[in-house]
Formats: sequence, structure tokens, C-alpha cells
Amino acid sequence: MMCCVRETKAWVLGVLIGLAVLLQAGLAHAGPREELVVAGGCFWCVEKDFESVPGVISAVSGFSGGKSTNPTYKSHAGHYEVVKITFDAGKISRDKVLNMFMRSIDPTDPGGQFCDRGSAYKTALFYKGAAQKASAQKAVAEAGKDLGRKIVTKVLPLKGFYAAEAYHQDYYKSSKVVLTRAGPKSKAAAYKFYRKACGRDKKVKALWGSAAPFAG
Repeated sequence: MMCCVRETKAWVLGVLIGLAVLLQAGLAHAGPREELVVAGGCFWCVEKDFESVPGVISAVSGFSGGKSTNPTYKSHAGHYEVVKITFDAGKISRDKVLNMFMRSIDPTDPGGQFCDRGSAYKTALFYKGAAQKASAQKAVAEAGKDLGRKIVTKVLPLKGFYAAEAYHQDYYKSSKVVLTRAGPKSKAAAYKFYRKACGRDKKVKALWGSAAPFAG
């Protein structure tokens, strides 16, 4: 019996050591977390796009760029609809995130994005620190070079980020039913209907071609 106990203990110890090695290996490959705040029109769409990107840890819909504190969806005058993208810099670089973002929007549109018009839907890259500012300016310059057109996406200092209400987070995969112009639909179905009707992917594909990362 003592032999079996010793063998069991040795087996458990071996498993624990193996798990510790795997955990340490994972930590060794993990890079520092970084956050980028971007404005690309409808925050539901930007959030959905970037939550599918390997290396992205989270994407949170919210507001930034205005003067008021604690804005809401119904009262966010002066603020952009934005998404805060948190990513593992060991798996995806800041430049890659910004490159993908610029090619998921129409950075030549000064009046909003697709069917959404007005200042809340204009595009912008918000920076925190000199390194993020330089990366944002580089992303804008590269987009202009690739398109051969004037880029109106602004590069702005990040002065605050305010998360949108809970019902706006992960809107694209919610099963809750809402009333739309096409009748009652789940939020997920309503999102798909909105995105197609707004022409976002069609416009992005026409503008960026095969460089568009999410247009399909």
C-alpha cells in the first residue's frame, strides 16, 4: 500500500512540475500589455473586428475626445465613439494593430463613417505618450501613401476614456431581442442587419481591396 501511495505522490508531483513548466513557458512568451484608443465610426463594429484578432486581449466600446465627464450614449456631445483595444505586445505589435485599424475604416471621409454621419462618428487615433503618437502619425502617413489620397483621421492626445453602457458591449453576439426597422431581432441579428445596410464592409473593400483585414 505504501508503494502505491509513493507512486501516486510522485505522479502528482510530476504533473504539478509539468504544469509549472508550461505556465512559465507561457509567461516567457507573453509581452507587456498595451492599450490603444481608436475612433472608427460605430463602436460595435470596431469592437467586433478586433476581438477576433490574435494577440488582442479585449476591445471595449466607449467615448473619448470630448470635454464632458461620464458621457452616455444619449448624451456624449463632443465625444467620439471609440474602442479601447488591449493587446499583448509580445503577440501583435502596436504598428500592426494601427495598420489593421486604418484599413478597416474610410480614413478619407471627413463627415463620419459610412451611413453614420456627424462628429461622433469621425475617425481618430488617440495616443498616450510620444511612442504612441509617433506610431499613430506613421500609420496615418502610410495609409495616405497607400491610397494616394488625403487622410482626415486625426491624431489626438488621449485625455480620458469612458466605457459605454453595458448593453453596448459585445452587442454583436448578444441574444437579447431588440426592436429594429426590420422588426424584432436579437442584438446579434440586428447588428448584422445594421452593418450590411450601412455598407461598411462593401465600402472598405472597395477602398482597400485585399488589404482590408475584416471586410471578407
